[in-house]
Amino acid sequence: METTIVHVMRHGEVDNPDGLLYGRLPGFGLTVRGHAMARRVADRLAARGSDITRVIASPLLRAQQSAAPTAQAFGLAVESDPRLIEASSAFEGVPVNADRLALASPRYWHLYIRPLEPSWGEPYRDVASRMRAAVSAALGAAHGHEALVVSHQMPIVTLTRFARRQPLPHSPTSRVCSLASVTSFTFEGSTLVGITYEEPAADLLAEAADMTPGASRASLKK
Repeated sequence: METTIVHVMRHGEVDNPDGLLYGRLPGFGLTVRGHAMARRVADRLAARGSDITRVIASPLLRAQQSAAPTAQAFGLAVESDPRLIEASSAFEGVPVNADRLALASPRYWHLYIRPLEPSWGEPYRDVASRMRAAVSAALGAAHGHEALVVSHQMPIVTLTRFARRQPLPHSPTSRVCSLASVTSFTFEGSTLVGITYEEPAADLLAEAADMTPGASRASLKK
């Protein structure tokens, strides 16, 4: 039975000086540090002789840029899969880091009625379904080899929780999915046999700013 590994990478640091919750908004490419993070992932995969035969990314700019160094290192094109996109949110465009109390405004209260869904954005079950389908497609495309898939923090964590049979609802502050981290899913045939997590750009996190809460050395942008 052949082994296939699908490496699911979170994009690198994003250029977001206004501290917006950018979600699916267009633009928002990587910072210089973010590009360096992406190269660290490519270097790590190349150094250990990974057999990368497909590179697939969310259509958002930051994910496409994060995928580019690995694609270049292995002589591949970056493919796009819309199922890897960031989760939608009613708070897109809100400068939540400029004013942390903004989300407590009464005009948003109606969005908090079903926190386990969540009612302010794309349901966890829908995110898990599309991410599972995207990884399944990558598994088939790279059968017997390895693929790099680039997505976003909430979708990656939701996919990982689904794969581990954990409840999908969770606190954002509990997420273990740092910038440019790689969560690898190992399959024997079509059966998932292991999940590992690593941070190839760990030393760059301390100076990075991260819009998304989680268990990371990157600080929330102030």
